[in-house]
Amino acid sequence: MRRLIAALSTVVVAAALAVGAAVGVVALLDATPDQPNTPLISYDTAPAAP
Repeated sequence: MRRLIAALSTVVVAAALAVGAAVGVVALLDATPDQPNTPLISYDTAPAAP
């Protein structure tokens, strides 16, 4: 009987860890990174001719 309880508790803990890991991965993939809105390349424009 003890082995059955140990096996069942192991299965329950493993399933809870799997669900927790899946939720964590989805949360990480859904997070938007903080990126500055600055261009990598900028072109200087010449002043307009009079």
